Amino acid sequence: MEKLDLKKSLKNLYEPSAKSFSVVDVPSMNFIMIDGQGNPNTSVEYAESVQALYTAAYTLKFKIKKELAVDYPVMASEGLWWMDDMREFSEAHKDDWKWTMMIMQPDIVTPQLFSQAVAEAKKKKEVPALSCLRFETFHEGLAAQILYFGAYADEGPTISRLHKFIEESGYVRFGKHHEIYLGDPRRSAPEKLRTTIRQPMRKP
Repeated sequence: MEKLDLKKSLKNLYEPSAKSFSVVDVPSMNFIMIDGQGNPNTSVEYAESVQALYTAAYTLKFKIKKELAVDYPVMASEGLWWMDDMREFSEAHKDDWKWTMMIMQPDIVTPQLFSQAVAEAKKKKEVPALSCLRFETFHEGLAAQILYFGAYADEGPTISRLHKFIEESGYVRFGKHHEIYLGDPRRSAPEKLRTTIRQPMRKP
Protein backbone atom coordinates (compact mmCIF):
# COMPACT_ATOMS: atom_id res chain seq x y z
CA MET A 1 0.00 0.00 0.00
CA GLU A 2 1.49 3.31 -1.08
CA LYS A 3 0.92 6.19 1.34
CA LEU A 4 0.92 9.86 0.37
CA ASP A 5 2.00 12.06 3.29
CA LEU A 6 0.27 15.20 2.07
CA LYS A 7 0.25 16.92 5.43
CA LYS A 8 4.03 16.66 5.63
CA SER A 9 4.81 17.55 2.01
CA LEU A 10 2.45 20.54 2.06
CA LYS A 11 3.10 21.69 5.62
CA ASN A 12 4.52 25.07 4.53
CA LEU A 13 1.22 25.82 2.78
CA TYR A 14 -1.18 24.42 5.35
CA GLU A 15 0.45 24.93 8.73
CA PRO A 16 2.55 28.11 8.72
CA SER A 17 4.01 29.80 11.77
CA ALA A 18 1.64 31.47 14.19
CA LYS A 19 4.40 33.81 15.35
CA SER A 20 5.16 35.63 12.11
CA PHE A 21 3.75 36.17 8.64
CA SER A 22 5.12 34.08 5.80
CA VAL A 23 5.07 34.55 2.05
CA VAL A 24 4.28 31.53 -0.14
CA ASP A 25 3.88 30.89 -3.85
CA VAL A 26 0.95 28.50 -3.96
CA PRO A 27 1.12 26.14 -6.96
CA SER A 28 -1.77 24.83 -9.01
CA MET A 29 -3.65 22.15 -7.09
CA ASN A 30 -6.84 20.19 -7.66
CA PHE A 31 -9.89 20.67 -5.46
CA ILE A 32 -13.42 19.48 -4.94
CA MET A 33 -15.35 22.78 -4.83
CA ILE A 34 -18.83 24.11 -4.16
CA ASP A 35 -20.15 27.69 -4.29
CA GLY A 36 -22.74 29.49 -2.22
CA GLN A 37 -23.79 32.66 -0.44
CA GLY A 38 -24.84 33.52 3.10
CA ASN A 39 -23.82 33.52 6.73
CA PRO A 40 -21.85 30.31 7.43
CA ASN A 41 -23.15 30.29 11.01
CA THR A 42 -26.82 30.14 10.03
CA SER A 43 -27.01 29.09 6.36
CA VAL A 44 -28.53 25.67 5.66
CA GLU A 45 -26.92 25.84 2.21
CA TYR A 46 -23.49 26.22 3.81
CA ALA A 47 -23.98 23.25 6.15
CA GLU A 48 -25.22 21.05 3.31
CA SER A 49 -22.31 22.13 1.10
CA VAL A 50 -19.71 21.18 3.69
CA GLN A 51 -21.45 17.84 4.24
CA ALA A 52 -21.33 17.15 0.50
CA LEU A 53 -17.65 18.08 0.30
CA TYR A 54 -16.63 15.64 3.01
CA THR A 55 -18.93 12.91 1.70
CA ALA A 56 -17.27 13.09 -1.73
CA ALA A 57 -13.76 13.44 -0.30
CA TYR A 58 -14.04 10.34 1.89
CA THR A 59 -15.75 8.33 -0.85
CA LEU A 60 -12.82 9.18 -3.14
CA LYS A 61 -10.25 8.31 -0.47
CA PHE A 62 -11.69 4.83 0.17
CA LYS A 63 -12.31 4.20 -3.54
CA ILE A 64 -8.67 4.95 -4.40
CA LYS A 65 -7.40 2.95 -1.44
CA LYS A 66 -9.42 -0.09 -2.53
CA GLU A 67 -8.93 0.13 -6.30
CA LEU A 68 -5.45 1.67 -6.63
CA ALA A 69 -3.82 0.65 -3.32
CA VAL A 70 -2.91 4.24 -2.49
CA ASP A 71 -3.80 5.81 0.85
CA TYR A 72 -3.80 9.49 1.77
CA PRO A 73 -5.41 11.73 4.39
CA VAL A 74 -8.51 13.76 3.63
CA MET A 75 -7.24 17.33 3.81
CA ALA A 76 -8.77 20.21 5.76
CA SER A 77 -11.71 22.12 4.36
CA GLU A 78 -10.90 25.54 2.95
CA GLY A 79 -12.96 28.60 2.17
CA LEU A 80 -12.62 31.48 -0.27
CA TRP A 81 -14.69 34.44 0.94
CA TRP A 82 -15.67 37.67 -0.79
CA MET A 83 -18.30 40.25 -1.65
CA ASP A 84 -18.81 42.04 -4.94
CA ASP A 85 -17.62 45.21 -3.17
CA MET A 86 -14.78 44.09 -0.90
CA ARG A 87 -14.93 47.44 0.92
CA GLU A 88 -18.11 46.11 2.54
CA PHE A 89 -16.61 42.74 3.46
CA SER A 90 -17.04 42.63 7.24
CA GLU A 91 -18.78 40.74 10.06
CA ALA A 92 -21.72 43.15 9.69
CA HIS A 93 -22.50 41.85 6.20
CA LYS A 94 -22.19 38.11 6.74
CA ASP A 95 -25.56 37.37 5.15
CA ASP A 96 -24.19 38.78 1.88
CA TRP A 97 -20.88 36.92 1.91
CA LYS A 98 -20.15 34.76 -1.11
CA TRP A 99 -18.01 31.67 -0.68
CA THR A 100 -16.37 28.71 -2.33
CA MET A 101 -15.75 25.80 0.02
CA MET A 102 -13.20 23.22 -1.10
CA ILE A 103 -10.94 20.30 -0.18
CA MET A 104 -7.58 19.76 -1.90
CA GLN A 105 -7.07 16.47 -3.76
CA PRO A 106 -3.81 14.64 -4.55
CA ASP A 107 -2.66 14.32 -8.14
CA ILE A 108 -3.86 10.72 -8.29
CA VAL A 109 -7.47 11.94 -8.28
CA THR A 110 -8.80 12.50 -11.80
CA PRO A 111 -12.04 14.10 -13.02
CA GLN A 112 -13.26 10.62 -13.95
CA LEU A 113 -12.57 9.20 -10.47
CA PHE A 114 -14.28 12.22 -8.94
CA SER A 115 -17.41 11.71 -11.08
CA GLN A 116 -17.49 8.01 -10.21
CA ALA A 117 -17.13 8.74 -6.49
CA VAL A 118 -19.97 11.30 -6.53
CA ALA A 119 -22.22 8.82 -8.34
CA GLU A 120 -21.39 6.12 -5.77
CA ALA A 121 -22.00 8.52 -2.87
CA LYS A 122 -25.43 9.47 -4.26
CA LYS A 123 -26.47 5.80 -4.23
CA LYS A 124 -25.44 5.33 -0.59
CA LYS A 125 -26.56 8.55 1.05
CA GLU A 126 -29.08 11.34 0.56
CA VAL A 127 -26.87 14.43 0.37
CA PRO A 128 -28.62 17.03 -1.82
CA ALA A 129 -25.60 19.23 -2.45
CA LEU A 130 -23.56 16.41 -4.02
CA SER A 131 -24.93 17.47 -7.41
CA CYS A 132 -23.46 20.96 -6.94
CA LEU A 133 -19.85 19.80 -6.47
CA ARG A 134 -17.20 20.28 -9.13
CA PHE A 135 -13.59 19.17 -9.62
CA GLU A 136 -11.33 22.06 -10.57
CA THR A 137 -7.70 23.19 -10.69
CA PHE A 138 -7.01 26.34 -8.68
CA HIS A 139 -3.83 28.42 -8.88
CA GLU A 140 -3.53 30.99 -6.11
CA GLY A 141 0.04 32.14 -6.63
CA LEU A 142 1.82 34.62 -4.37
CA ALA A 143 0.21 35.08 -0.96
CA ALA A 144 0.89 36.00 2.65
CA GLN A 145 -0.40 33.85 5.49
CA ILE A 146 -0.31 33.14 9.21
CA LEU A 147 -1.68 30.48 11.58
CA TYR A 148 -4.40 31.83 13.85
CA PHE A 149 -5.55 30.30 17.14
CA GLY A 150 -9.02 31.17 18.38
CA ALA A 151 -12.68 31.61 17.53
CA TYR A 152 -13.60 32.42 13.95
CA ALA A 153 -15.51 35.51 15.10
CA ASP A 154 -12.33 36.97 16.62
CA GLU A 155 -10.14 36.77 13.50
CA GLY A 156 -10.56 40.46 12.64
CA PRO A 157 -7.40 41.86 14.29
CA THR A 158 -5.22 39.10 12.79
CA ILE A 159 -6.66 39.73 9.33
CA SER A 160 -5.98 43.46 9.73
CA ARG A 161 -2.37 42.75 10.71
CA LEU A 162 -1.99 40.46 7.68
CA HIS A 163 -3.27 43.21 5.38
CA LYS A 164 -0.87 45.70 6.96
CA PHE A 165 2.04 43.27 6.46
CA ILE A 166 1.16 43.00 2.77
CA GLU A 167 1.06 46.77 2.35
CA GLU A 168 4.31 47.32 4.26
CA SER A 169 5.97 44.68 2.07
CA GLY A 170 5.17 46.70 -1.04
CA TYR A 171 2.25 44.62 -2.30
CA VAL A 172 -1.49 45.06 -2.68
CA ARG A 173 -4.19 42.55 -1.90
CA PHE A 174 -5.42 40.56 -4.86
CA GLY A 175 -8.02 37.83 -5.05
CA LYS A 176 -10.22 36.34 -2.35
CA HIS A 177 -9.77 36.05 1.40
CA HIS A 178 -8.73 32.44 2.06
CA GLU A 179 -9.07 30.36 5.22
CA ILE A 180 -7.99 26.77 5.89
CA TYR A 181 -9.78 25.11 8.81
CA LEU A 182 -7.35 22.87 10.66
CA GLY A 183 -9.64 22.43 13.66
CA ASP A 184 -13.12 20.97 14.07
CA PRO A 185 -15.55 23.38 15.80
CA ARG A 186 -17.70 20.39 16.79
CA ARG A 187 -14.87 18.90 18.85
CA SER A 188 -12.67 21.81 19.93
CA ALA A 189 -13.28 24.78 22.17
CA PRO A 190 -13.36 28.04 20.15
CA GLU A 191 -10.10 29.29 21.69
CA LYS A 192 -8.31 26.12 20.56
CA LEU A 193 -9.36 26.21 16.91
CA ARG A 194 -6.55 26.55 14.37
CA THR A 195 -7.06 28.41 11.09
CA THR A 196 -4.55 29.30 8.40
CA ILE A 197 -5.48 32.77 7.17
CA ARG A 198 -4.17 33.57 3.70
CA GLN A 199 -4.43 36.56 1.39
CA PRO A 200 -3.19 36.53 -2.23
CA MET A 201 -1.16 39.59 -3.23
CA ARG A 202 0.66 41.19 -6.13
CA LYS A 203 2.87 44.14 -6.93
CA PRO A 204 0.86 47.35 -7.53
